[in-house]
This record gives sequence, C-alpha cells and structure tokens, in this order.
Amino acid sequence: MTAPTTRPTYAAVLRTPHTPRTFTAALVARLSYGMVALAVMLAVSDATGSYAAAGIVVALFGAASVFLSPARASLVDRYGPRRALVPMASLYAALLGTLAAVSWRPGAPVPLLAAVAVAAGACTPPLGPTMRAVWGELVTDRRLLQRAYSLDGVAEELLFVSGPLLVGLVVGFAPPAAAVALSALLVGLGTAAFVTSPVVKGVTVHAAPAGKRTRLGRGLVQPVLAAAGVGLALGAVDLLVLAFAEQGHHGEHTVAWVLAALSAGSAVGGLLNGAVDWRVPARLRLPLLAVGLALALGAAGLAPGLVTLSAAVAVAGLFVAPALTTAYLLADESAPPGARVRAGTWVNTAVNAGSSAGAATVGLLVGRLPLAACFAVSGAMALVTVLAPWHGGHGGHDKAASPDTQAGEAAELVK
Repeated sequence: MTAPTTRPTYAAVLRTPHTPRTFTAALVARLSYGMVALAVMLAVSDATGSYAAAGIVVALFGAASVFLSPARASLVDRYGPRRALVPMASLYAALLGTLAAVSWRPGAPVPLLAAVAVAAGACTPPLGPTMRAVWGELVTDRRLLQRAYSLDGVAEELLFVSGPLLVGLVVGFAPPAAAVALSALLVGLGTAAFVTSPVVKGVTVHAAPAGKRTRLGRGLVQPVLAAAGVGLALGAVDLLVLAFAEQGHHGEHTVAWVLAALSAGSAVGGLLNGAVDWRVPARLRLPLLAVGLALALGAAGLAPGLVTLSAAVAVAGLFVAPALTTAYLLADESAPPGARVRAGTWVNTAVNAGSSAGAATVGLLVGRLPLAACFAVSGAMALVTVLAPWHGGHGGHDKAASPDTQAGEAAELVK
C-alpha cells in the first residue's frame, strides 16, 4: 500500500505494489463487457435472421445484468472477491459459451437463446465495482485514490470503445458467435488472474452478523442520483446524434464518429480530473460538473453542422468521466465496512438504468420537439438529478459520516 507522503500522480498509482498485475487482469476481464452486447446482438441476429429477436435477447440480457447487480455485489462484500467472483465468473463464462454454441449456426429457437442470455446476465460478476474497492486496499492516500479512480474510469471508457472494434475484427473472419465465445474466454481468464493477485487475496471481509445486512447510508443518495443523471444524458445523446445525422442526411456511419468524440472528451476529462489537486470538496464538485454537462449538451443542440456537433459533444464528454469518478469516490466514502462493492455497484447500476431511461424518454420527444429542445432536455435531466439531494439538505451527507471523512472534506476546502 502507498504511504500518505507519496506524490499523487498517475505514475505513483502504477508503481504501487501489485497494481500492474491486478489492474491489468481486471481490465482483461472487463473487456468482455465492452464486447458482449454487440457480440450477442450479431450472433442472435445471425442465428435467427431477425433484428427484433436480437434486440429482445440483448435487452433481456442487459436487464438481468443491471437489476441483479446489487445482489451479486452483496455476495462479494459478504464472502470476499475470491469466494464470490470465481463461481460467478465461471457460470457467466460457461453460459456465454453455451450461447455461442447455440447461436453458431442458423435456426436456433429464440426462447432458448433468450433463456441462456438471461441466465448469463444474472451471473455477470461485478468486476468494475470490485476493482474500485480493491483500489482502496492498494491506495491509502485519498488524493492518490482520486488518481486511481480517474485512471480506472478512463480505462473503462477505452474498453467500451475498443470492445466493439474487437468484435468487428472477429466477425471479419469468423461467425459472430465466435465473438461471444471470446468474451467468455476473456472474463474467465481475467477473473482468474485478478482473484489470485496477492492484494485481492488479502481483501478483508466485513461480514454482517447473522440475520443482519449492512445498511447503506444517506450519503450514497447524491452519487447514485448523479450517476443516474449522467446515464440519462448519455442514453439520450446516443439517440439524438442518430436523429441529427438522419435529419442532416449525413448517413448513419457518421454517428460513430460523433460518439467517438464523446468518448475521447470523456477520456481527456477523466485524465485532467485525476491530475488536479482539487480544493473543492467532492460533494460540491459533483453539481458543478453536472452544470457543465448540461450547458455543453444545450450548446450541442444549437450546432449547425456535424463538425460543430462533434466539438460540442466532445466538450460535454469532458464532464462525463469526472462526474462518474467523483460519484464513485463519494460512494466509497459513504459506504460502511462490508458494503464498499455494493455501494459502487449502485452507482454503476444507476448509470446503466439511467442510460436506458434516457433513450426511452428522448425517443418519445424526438419528432414532437425540435432537436435543440431535446438536447436541452437531456442536459436538464442530468442537472435535476444531481441537484435533487440538495433540496433536502447539504448534499445528502450521512449523519453518521465518519470524522475522518468530514475532516478530509474540510481539509480539501481550506487547502
């Protein structure tokens, strides 16, 4: 573990003992998540000849994965990463392998594909939240932990960009089901390497007394709602960019470039956020980041062309990774012993659920309102959710917040 006197830089994070091995293993496993949605969609479409069936199967897979994630995270908190992740990852990989085998050739029945996909989604191991909990074991300096979380967030952003590219590479010479099989292999090998890392083996399990469950504090409200707001905005932007391209007759292929600009902006913003020694407490930074995101999305709606839209979306991206990183940090600070993975998972779940809700909400508005108004609504959704906890008090602070947390925030404010 790092000493508090370590200079807080990204290099210092990567020099921490066991970090390169542990982080690399987690990223290998999490690359599966960057691939799996597209891989399953292509495999099911190829096997059934129906885009509708592919959409239904992927939606069921995603729903099982997202809405059961807090329950799976509770198992990691209660039994530790080694005892909980190994069976989860093994089942998940085996079920993805089964899905690949069933969809390898045309003619697979849709109910069977859906059943296997739902079972696989229900077993998805919470690797991201677990890695963020492990960062707390690797890094004890809170300033250095901010760098670690930023590095983790940027890496995750890049995984969800490179994952679809890897799927495209695989389907260039093999059936789409091969990409599903590769996703299963990555999560199996990566998880095995991750849980055998010395620092993961040494993670302390704070099991609740028999018959009781560790409760999450009110301090988790703000980061979870903020993450949901970011998810709402991101889900809306995906659909709005497509509508913008269609109205301007730019072609659907241009959508990928605009969304790549969003990811690039998010990666840059994440790195900058981690490099700054902030003097403003995280609970104050979060609403400020939401304001920046809302303003940038509002400006994107006024873009006259594709280039200016890409630039505006890239600026919006500058606020995405910092907002999510700050939300994860606040969730970690608010979590009592024995609930760190579950707290981080609620933030993760909020992002995913918000993304689905954002796409559905804006889908009802597109065609009824001008695109500029729809972009403004997407920004407003992010702003309202992050500011909601402030209506009832000071940023959702937990009355039982530890003195160390309160002292840390005070130190940040007067630094």
